Amino acid sequence: MIELALEPTTWLVLCSAALAAGFIDAVAGGGGMLTVPALLTAGLPPHLALGTNKLAASFGSLTASFTYYKKKLFNPRFWLVSACATALGAILGTLIVDFLTQEFLNLLLPIVIIVVAIYSLFNKSQFAENMQLPSQNSQLKVKQSWQGLILGFYDGVAGPGAGTFWTASNSFLYKMGILLNCGLARSMNFISNVISLATFVALGHVHFMLGLTMGAFIMLGAWIGAHSAIKFGSKLIKPVFNTVVIVLAIKLILDVYA
Repeated sequence: MIELALEPTTWLVLCSAALAAGFIDAVAGGGGMLTVPALLTAGLPPHLALGTNKLAASFGSLTASFTYYKKKLFNPRFWLVSACATALGAILGTLIVDFLTQEFLNLLLPIVIIVVAIYSLFNKSQFAENMQLPSQNSQLKVKQSWQGLILGFYDGVAGPGAGTFWTASNSFLYKMGILLNCGLARSMNFISNVISLATFVALGHVHFMLGLTMGAFIMLGAWIGAHSAIKFGSKLIKPVFNTVVIVLAIKLILDVYA
């Protein structure tokens, strides 16, 4: 067990960030852009922040993906190639992180977070209206393989915004309706979270108590978000959410570079 002394107010802030991130991740994707900078600003070393975030995020992605599955908005057999490629990418990405120094990650993560936040803010993905899965052919498997490998790798290396990238690339590659899109995005996000988490645990980069506590709040937020996805859009959530993330990222950049 990793020992880490945090003030009660810091725990409260982190749990509040987790609740908001769970809701946002289920609706629009990108909850990690809130929890990772929150963990870093709380004083966790980068490797520990990434591993602890994976533990917490796994609860939210499980809740959201199971909700979409029960509503028949995700077909595991149809997306098996995506799942395998995503798992492989997540393992490779997480193993690479372990070779990066804490100083390098301190410099890299704030930049990654703010770039992804800006991308998410201005992303104008167009979603198809149909509720049909794409046609099965050889090209589909190629798309699934490369998409899963690349996004799984990114989720293993960093993670923030992975759900957003899944949603955006799904709309481009498969032309599916928004609910099928979200079902795929949240489910693949869960796979990469769990696989990356297992690797982080093996490497000793997880604070279990903090991760489990935040995970409970993320799960609650994800349950609310997944059930509200049809009623609530991301037009209001995304600008406010990204503004908060950009402010946190700027603070991290000033702390590191100033």
